[in-house]
Amino acid sequence: MAAEVQKVLGEPMSLEIGTIGEFTVWVGDQVVVEKTTQRFPEPDEVIRAIRSARTA
Repeated sequence: MAAEVQKVLGEPMSLEIGTIGEFTVWVGDQVVVEKTTQRFPEPDEVIRAIRSARTA
């Protein structure tokens, strides 16, 4: 997913190892989207969350 998000946003992304099953997207020191017990967020949700955090 990082490659897809990076392609759309045109900026480098970094992946960091977390705990098993963890999926959290940070912009700076703010969590903008994360996996729930039900599902992983879709790439378009991640992109919208990142864009929204940047304009806030």
